[in-house]
Amino acid sequence: MSYKVAVLMGGSSFERDFSLASGQHVLRTLEAAGHTVLPLDTTPALVETLRAEKPDVAFIALHGGHGEDGTIQSLLEYLAIPFVGSPSGVCRSTWDKSMLPIVVASHRLGCGTDAQPGPAHWPQSVCLSAYAFKELGAASALELVAERFHYGYPLAVLPASGGSAMGISKVNEFKELAPALLDALSFDDEVLIEEWVSGVELAVSVVGSGAASRVLPPVEICPRGGFFSTDVRLDPDLVTYYAPVRPESLSANPTEAERIRQLIEAAALEVHRAFGCRDLSRVDLIWDPAAQQVKVLEVNVSPGMTATSLFPTASQAADIPFGQLLDELLTKAVQR
Repeated sequence: MSYKVAVLMGGSSFERDFSLASGQHVLRTLEAAGHTVLPLDTTPALVETLRAEKPDVAFIALHGGHGEDGTIQSLLEYLAIPFVGSPSGVCRSTWDKSMLPIVVASHRLGCGTDAQPGPAHWPQSVCLSAYAFKELGAASALELVAERFHYGYPLAVLPASGGSAMGISKVNEFKELAPALLDALSFDDEVLIEEWVSGVELAVSVVGSGAASRVLPPVEICPRGGFFSTDVRLDPDLVTYYAPVRPESLSANPTEAERIRQLIEAAALEVHRAFGCRDLSRVDLIWDPAAQQVKVLEVNVSPGMTATSLFPTASQAADIPFGQLLDELLTKAVQR
């Protein structure tokens, strides 16, 4: 069945260029599938246009603030326009990366599994606000940072909210800490300081909701030098993706590699369900061979949708045409 689809893209966040690229790919895919597509930037005329055009459903291809923090979702809920993706309340909780341990732990309690560790783990971290630095003197206690982490340096410093690796720094020693904090705070009012996790970097896309949600094949991310930074994400020549993840990256033993892959997929499902994500998400994580744990970094409710993005790559690895997957998501949204 064909729909009139409003594809929301662009916006005013730091990730505007990523969003426009995602939106164009979604637009072309939907048009090829026979849908009528209304491409819309999020300008002051958005509400007036949506009310006049009366789309059957909206697809959110926005990244960063207002697209992933619940703002656009709340607006569409108010306008009674069905949309693909998680409801506004879920988006508000996933937007703040510091909420991950709290939400997953609460989910485990609700499931009666608090006594048993789940498949998802996360880096040790501390979250501090710009107010704490500027008004409460936290900057005078930076030497305590190394004491607060089991393994000391290196550490990751990043904005508590946001995506596309913007504002993330690898801090190898104390003298690099203050500049990294200032950089991260230029993107957000809160900053996370985390243990640096080394291992196999992966993105696991999840589709569906609740018990019916399912994973697509994990995508292995191999940046050429350094880590999966913003620059690397913008230049396909600086990174190689393997979809699905190569078994030998997980273990030389095929049976063990399969066990680890199942653990990775279970961790992604646990996080998707813990937050109550709907329709789709992408869970970014690292397989930590030293700890033998899946360390979840974040969950994205509006993953990249360009031709080379991780979500479409996972769809291809699952032998599901991207257009077919988008059709499935649109139909579920309309039926709600």
